[in-house]
Amino acid sequence: MPGGFPGVKLAIHPHDDKQGIWRRFARHPGGVLGALVTAALCAIALLAPWLSPEDPLVQDLERRLQRPSWVHLLGTDDFGRDILSRIMHGARISLSVGFLSVGLATSGGLVLGLLAGYSTTGRSGRLIETVIMRTSDVLLAFPAILLAIAIVTAFGPGLRNAMLAIAIVYLPRFIRLVRASILVEKEQPYIEAGQALGVSRRRLLFRHLLPNVMAPVIVQATLALAEAVTEAAALSFLGLGATPPTPEWGAMLSEGRAYLRLAPWVTVFPGLAIFLTVVSVNLLGDGLRDAFDPRLRR
Repeated sequence: MPGGFPGVKLAIHPHDDKQGIWRRFARHPGGVLGALVTAALCAIALLAPWLSPEDPLVQDLERRLQRPSWVHLLGTDDFGRDILSRIMHGARISLSVGFLSVGLATSGGLVLGLLAGYSTTGRSGRLIETVIMRTSDVLLAFPAILLAIAIVTAFGPGLRNAMLAIAIVYLPRFIRLVRASILVEKEQPYIEAGQALGVSRRRLLFRHLLPNVMAPVIVQATLALAEAVTEAAALSFLGLGATPPTPEWGAMLSEGRAYLRLAPWVTVFPGLAIFLTVVSVNLLGDGLRDAFDPRLRR
């Protein structure tokens, strides 16, 4: 019967069902708070065209650098643009870059990690593993922000290249994480049973191994999202990501630094948006980590 595993339950922790995971997550106050704030930020990003009080690109020099008031809750910038509207639309850009870059890194890391972790036998298998892991080691040897700057500089500034640079920077993390999980998981009895029954290699990889290594990948992706938002803002701040007049948080910080003493709200509020996003996503990641790992039960 090469099509399945009779009588074998595929789970790293048989007692760790979905209901148990969500119960542990619900008992993690930081994780719940992070999930709520992250969901609210995502909702603001999606609904920004309808929620924002003004067009984020419309300039009015007669009201430039106005203080926060009931008319402009977060004030205006040096071109008279409403800061609240720009932050709302900036959430669409910053979160989109974060999600897409982490999604690319996660997808690539899963495929390459599976190959590196499972292809450890035979000459060709060892060659594949060596090439993948040594390339990952080279990428990990560089500081993340410097590597991202080098990649964007090579391909040219812009949000698309910034997103690709961040994905490349985080790709080795997922490769190493998936490979380590595969090396442990493929020694489990159900894999040996599948091999004895003649289950195809592709089915073992994608039907049985992959679902059992997804928990740490999900946690790592959540934590990487917070870092990706920060990296995207840093690249835009340096002029390598979003460029004016795009309402991106890092670019807004760069535009407002010249008015830090005269009009601090131009810089403070985009900085608070980045801070709130990073903290909430990190709290969500901590909650997921504790929920997926039964050894960290509260």
